[in-house]
Amino acid sequence: MKFLVLGGGAQGSAAAFDLVRRDNVEKVVIADLKIGDPAPFLKPFLGGKLEMVQLDASDHEAVRAAMKGMDAVLCALVYTLNYDMTVLAIEAGAHFCDLGGNTEIVENQKGLADKAKAAGVSVIPDCGLAPGMVNILAQAGIDAMDSTDKVRIFVGGLPQNPKPPLNYQIVYSMHGVLDYYTTLSIVLENGEIVEKKALSELEDVKFAEPVGTLEAFHTAGGISSMPIRYKGKIPNMVYKTLRYPGHAVIMEAVRDLGLIDLEPVETSNGSVVPRDVFIDIVSPKLRNPKGNDLVALRVIVDGTKDGVAHTVTFDLIDRFDAENGVTAMERTTGYSLATTALMQADGRIPQKGVFTPDEATPVEPYIAELAKHGINIVRR
Repeated sequence: MKFLVLGGGAQGSAAAFDLVRRDNVEKVVIADLKIGDPAPFLKPFLGGKLEMVQLDASDHEAVRAAMKGMDAVLCALVYTLNYDMTVLAIEAGAHFCDLGGNTEIVENQKGLADKAKAAGVSVIPDCGLAPGMVNILAQAGIDAMDSTDKVRIFVGGLPQNPKPPLNYQIVYSMHGVLDYYTTLSIVLENGEIVEKKALSELEDVKFAEPVGTLEAFHTAGGISSMPIRYKGKIPNMVYKTLRYPGHAVIMEAVRDLGLIDLEPVETSNGSVVPRDVFIDIVSPKLRNPKGNDLVALRVIVDGTKDGVAHTVTFDLIDRFDAENGVTAMERTTGYSLATTALMQADGRIPQKGVFTPDEATPVEPYIAELAKHGINIVRR
């Protein structure tokens, strides 16, 4: 099988690393505008299974040509490019999956379902950690029930050794983190869509030591369109981000003081965008190249089975891979993308058209593939 990975950043590199180590993969091509120096964990595969090529995503003819002959295309570019890349993959006759990040774009991709089906390919957006992995696990819990009452999803990327005051380190875009802290999220309450303010409705979620008790709060985007899909069918569905205790109250104050606003303000030294200033000041203090990270995840589905109250829980604690130098966030996000592409290419995702992960990805082979590279999801 042959795969094209669009984007050679952290998640694209991790996805490629997952694929090149599989015996049934013949070739992996990473395409990016700037090739630069590949991640150290990829270098042993260059000249063998792995190839890196320079490609401008705005050159649609060149992108389409690069997609030709590929069994699947993985898109790890900025989410604004996902729709255009989907169109090109369908035209090239290649399966396509991406990391998602924007529900409106996913809906636009769904509008391409007939074209994808006619081309004999599947398109699966939102294939990272959240959205992505959590959707697949939540759906598995729902499928285990005769009727579902409540779906609760908790996930967070965290430092293994937290340092005050925020007990947090940057594991991906700081802009993205702040978007989550300022955007309304949607949940299901009594079967209806309800908007929730980010950082609100704190609750404790307990994991085994040394992770211990974490705090959970509302953020947007983590389960994409699942609340919309299950409106009126499941009474309650919520997604919350996990952090070490004390993080949310600080970030709520920062937000409410206007320090991460996007509208320019006039100062004695001219016009500035508060968020830009905040990121410039704070980011160096939150970067810790030697600080190993972890990802904590819990998905809880409550309902009834055979007339009896029933609960299905999925747990995951994944840690920085010290042997290969791959972060937990790269592993859980990039490997999830790679696993989806692999299952599209080998036929374990047989549907043709456009589907979200919860609509198309069978949970047991998905969990089994992740376990091959040490991502061990526990089902109770």
